Amino acid sequence: MDNKTLILILIIGLGFLASACQKDDTDGPSDKPTGTVFIADYSIAKESALRDIPVEYIDKARKTLHIAYQHTSHGTHVSYGLFGLQDYKDGDDILFGITNNHPADNKLDFHDYALASYAEEGEDASDLSRNETAFVQATRNFLDDPKNAAINVVMWSWCNIAGHDVDKNYLPGMQTLIDEYGPGGTKIGTGPGQRENAVHFIFMTGHANKNDNVGDKKPYDQSKLITDFCNQNKYFCLDYYSIDTHDMNDNYWEDTGDNGNSDSYGGNFYQDFQDGHSPGDGYYENKKAPGGSVTYGAHNTQHITANRKAFAMWWILARIAGWDGE
Repeated sequence: MDNKTLILILIIGLGFLASACQKDDTDGPSDKPTGTVFIADYSIAKESALRDIPVEYIDKARKTLHIAYQHTSHGTHVSYGLFGLQDYKDGDDILFGITNNHPADNKLDFHDYALASYAEEGEDASDLSRNETAFVQATRNFLDDPKNAAINVVMWSWCNIAGHDVDKNYLPGMQTLIDEYGPGGTKIGTGPGQRENAVHFIFMTGHANKNDNVGDKKPYDQSKLITDFCNQNKYFCLDYYSIDTHDMNDNYWEDTGDNGNSDSYGGNFYQDFQDGHSPGDGYYENKKAPGGSVTYGAHNTQHITANRKAFAMWWILARIAGWDGE
């Protein structure tokens, strides 16, 4: 064997070795988000946007993400919407298959009401509104528990965001958790007291309050603080306020509440849309659990609100899985 042949064999061999040593990105979510859109608002919360997501990223999200979600009543808009979506149209039982606290192969691993029990003694961490800072230590306690080692997505929901100090408590608290448990965080690694799986934190705005949305520490102003922060830092946010206040034709109703009810509209724009469609054609029925009984999201008299928030959630999950959102 001449020297040229030997060199060629060595180059090929080193190429195979380098390829074998590279991380397979299909094994888990993307650490660095791509794309330019990070807010899942009314323009994202549409079935058309959901169906435009490349299936490969929905599949990757479903197979690799393990979600811990904590909320009270208003937070059911997301969970009930997710649980019902898999029964919407042909193939959705596979595409949007989901479990609740019981992981199963090829289904989204979703843990509902997951973090409240991890609150410090005497603290109420049922949602972000009960105690504005309790969620930080409750999340640490949850993520430090070896039983939750697989969790790689965490989301907390507001009850009523009005009157809370978002700038002082929520945003810095979320940033602290990201700095500790997010990709490259101080608590991510293989040493003592660390966890191997980094966590993606999803921000959330608060629901709309009828005739009381604008002003200091009210839902519109709070939502702008949160979405501005998320856009600046490239963090994902499920924008409850935007979804609550925009009808299906993208009109904004500033006086609306959390049920599509608006005096300036002259009724309930979500109820009107539902009345003009039927289950399986334009909307689907939300469920209390995967395969469970039909229900509305809390404080709702129609299915559209929770449908839209489930669409927005899947968009975020696909983005976490590596889709650029384009």
